[in-house]
Amino acid sequence: MNSAKIVFLYTEIAGYFLACAKSLSQSADVLVVRWPVNKEAPFQFDNTGLTLLNRHDFNEQQLIKKIHEFNPDLIVCSGWMDKGYLAVAKSFRKKIPIVLSLDNHWNGTLKQHIACMISPFYLKRIFTHAWVPGKPQAVYAAKLGFGKNILLNYYCADINLFNEIFDKTFETKRKNFPHKFLYVARYVEHKGIFELWQAFAELVLETNSDWELLCIGTGDQWENRMMHERIKHIGFVQPAELEKYITQSGVYILPSKFEPWGVTVQEFAVAGFPLLLSTAVGARTKYLEKNGFEFEPGNKEQLKNAMKKIISSSDADLIQMAEESHALGMSVTPALWANQVLTLIQK
Repeated sequence: MNSAKIVFLYTEIAGYFLACAKSLSQSADVLVVRWPVNKEAPFQFDNTGLTLLNRHDFNEQQLIKKIHEFNPDLIVCSGWMDKGYLAVAKSFRKKIPIVLSLDNHWNGTLKQHIACMISPFYLKRIFTHAWVPGKPQAVYAAKLGFGKNILLNYYCADINLFNEIFDKTFETKRKNFPHKFLYVARYVEHKGIFELWQAFAELVLETNSDWELLCIGTGDQWENRMMHERIKHIGFVQPAELEKYITQSGVYILPSKFEPWGVTVQEFAVAGFPLLLSTAVGARTKYLEKNGFEFEPGNKEQLKNAMKKIISSSDADLIQMAEESHALGMSVTPALWANQVLTLIQK
């Protein structure tokens, strides 16, 4: 029997997506069309076993021709922004499953209401299914009319990488839990970095704790970073180089004001980190239970109070939170992700 052929019309690829696509490539031929790499997140990728094409190398007609030559059994399309991608999807309408991936929360905005009104005449005429990360996005997909044809768990971490780090580092943390918050994300305003730095600086003045803050990433606000003796700015780090920083850090913090999902939440859950997440972070709906605390986005006082809860917790409590994080993080895997795709073809 010939392998299934699957096309992803993707935006900016990341390591976690390639881990999932590689898992799928063990059972299918996978072709990925992708946008250029984001300069603020210049990841280096291993795409062994996959066919990767650059979106900018093709105009609309060339792209349609290329995908028809591949002759896919299923297409997954990232949103509906790229008109060329939509043209490809339309050209396969009623022939194969065509899946819309979507990470927007339902917020009830005018734009979303309009999208719901036109969906029966537009999106639903192109796409057979919607694939979303979690429940906040499933609400929107249902309102767009996808009903029972909604798949969950669209975003999935590179479980092998972060579980391997967990196995290497966690026994050491049991003996001496690191009193260090870790932020790994871009240096952009909507990630809540300025509130984070200010809250931490005030915390240092108000308490006699030994906690530090380690920040990894880069972006347009790098030059505006707060310089503080207890805050260390590392810059951009490739995923494979994260292990040493994970070893010396204890609690993951993501204070975003806008974060449809946030795959790093699952990554650091798997790595065994208690979590501090703003309520704007979509992934908290799946990976935050008794393993950390949440706070309102942009609310410096709530963020500071959440950090105080951590520093006033015993190491034993933090280790228990870390173990709960790990268990929650392991609930979605690249193999499960790949199986969802294959099930659609088998139907």
